[in-house]
Amino acid sequence: MQELLSKIKKCTVCSAKLALGPRPIVSASAKSKIVIVGQAPGSIVYNTGIPWNDKSGENLRNWMGISTEDFYNTDKVAIIPMGFCYPGKGKSGDLPPTKECAPLWHKQILNGIKNVRLTLLIGAYAQSYYLGNKAEKTLTQTVKNYHTYLPNYMVLPHPSPRNNIWQAKNKWFVTDVLPELKIQVKEILK
Repeated sequence: MQELLSKIKKCTVCSAKLALGPRPIVSASAKSKIVIVGQAPGSIVYNTGIPWNDKSGENLRNWMGISTEDFYNTDKVAIIPMGFCYPGKGKSGDLPPTKECAPLWHKQILNGIKNVRLTLLIGAYAQSYYLGNKAEKTLTQTVKNYHTYLPNYMVLPHPSPRNNIWQAKNKWFVTDVLPELKIQVKEILK
């Protein structure tokens, strides 16, 4: 696994598309039990090199009911975004993740993880890629039907503070989905 991760961290496949240049952010171990598939690193993560090292990551750890130590313990949690590098700024937030990373690297990483018990699919890009036509027509419908994808996948919206309005409109997410997520994570990491 370490050899593969070293190779990924040197990747420059989509460097021409990246305003700030490549800096692949990914973490995993052969022992990871939970895999987090998100969108792509944001600018803070690009600068620090630490995945989910921002307000979105703080929200995600709270949603999971997990300590920072456990979250960054690769024997417990692998972090494999759809795009490994910061894609740059768009009109209403960050640009979408580049399309090269997932087909190029995900299968290789996942083949190296021996005992994945749960994969968190965060946001529409991850859900579309991994669920294909099993995803509902909207992210909201997919997340509302989260139980359909268990025990392999837990589907979530992005934990960005920008999604607080979505959460306010969809109270069931906090009352139904997050408690189930915490139960799943606690059971897997006990």
